[in-house]
Amino acid sequence: MILELKQISLRVGAETHLYPLDLQLSQGGINVLLGPTQAGKTSLMRVIAGLDRPSAGKVVVDGKDVTGVSVRDRNLAMVYQQFVNYPAMTVYENIAAPLRLKRCPKAEIDQRVTAIAAKLHIDHLLQRLPGALSGGQQQRCALARALVKRAPLVLLDEPLVNLDYKLREELRSELASLFTDGDTTVVYATTEPQEALLLGGRTIVMDAGRILQTGPTLETYNHPVSVRAAAIFNDPPMNILEATLEDGLTVRLQHGSLLHIAAPALNLPRGQLCKVGFRCNHVRLSADSARSNRFDCTVDLAELSGSETYVHLHYDQTGMVAQLPGVQKCVIGSTIPVYVNPENIFLFDAEGRLLRAPEEIQHGAH
Repeated sequence: MILELKQISLRVGAETHLYPLDLQLSQGGINVLLGPTQAGKTSLMRVIAGLDRPSAGKVVVDGKDVTGVSVRDRNLAMVYQQFVNYPAMTVYENIAAPLRLKRCPKAEIDQRVTAIAAKLHIDHLLQRLPGALSGGQQQRCALARALVKRAPLVLLDEPLVNLDYKLREELRSELASLFTDGDTTVVYATTEPQEALLLGGRTIVMDAGRILQTGPTLETYNHPVSVRAAAIFNDPPMNILEATLEDGLTVRLQHGSLLHIAAPALNLPRGQLCKVGFRCNHVRLSADSARSNRFDCTVDLAELSGSETYVHLHYDQTGMVAQLPGVQKCVIGSTIPVYVNPENIFLFDAEGRLLRAPEEIQHGAH
């Protein structure tokens, strides 16, 4: 299935949910809609599904305009955040329901239900009612009912958001493996950058009803086109500091510290305003290279999260986060040295557009 959105927009009353956008889904692969709450992900999915008609633009499937076609007449499956199962029907009957509506032969129904239940590890639960299942098992049942249709288009709107961490991890890997045959085009909405990276495929970064960037997931992560795209595709968000260009390989932070960057800054003139960015996991409290940049920050908070510590800092008036391995003891209010290697620094212009990704990423992308 080749699905294209052409100058799609959506207004509800005085509110604009989607600004005019063009998008062609990656056929037979996973398309991740990544963005914060109210980015427009669900609105876009509802337009794709035919649940909502766009205010302008066209939805085109395999060259045919289907903008006004009802969701009932579109060959797709959709799973929402709030999974829904029929409480009076067994797991088997829940999964079989869409096949019975299509009047599939009994032997085919039995074979398909059993196969998808086994893939989602609920084949031993087929005779139970949904009320006897755990939350994760109920979500697997809802997923199985959607996937058993073998629709060429599957829409998953944050399907794991209401599950606990362990269940989310299990189902993410299972979902990615379910769609490796290339027969199904998948649209998967999430607010979590880590989920996008785990699913792979192609990522569409959205914010406030607009598409900021599209591309293969790893390439989009490594080359965010703007400060805003970088913030969305990092958790915690990428650290961004205001600076001015000293020369092609050096910038000066607003508070006076000099930072070396690994690649020339596109011949920008000396004194040009710019922004430097670096991910939280690239911040260190000790130099690991003779070329490490050092600048001093004030400790605001240290949070222990499993095997890592998130140290919240500020440089001048700008907040930062350092994601550090192990347990780190930092005194709140103290001033500590922070180190970032030139190879880990992104450079953006004054308007927040990407100028340079780190040199190591540029080499690794090809």
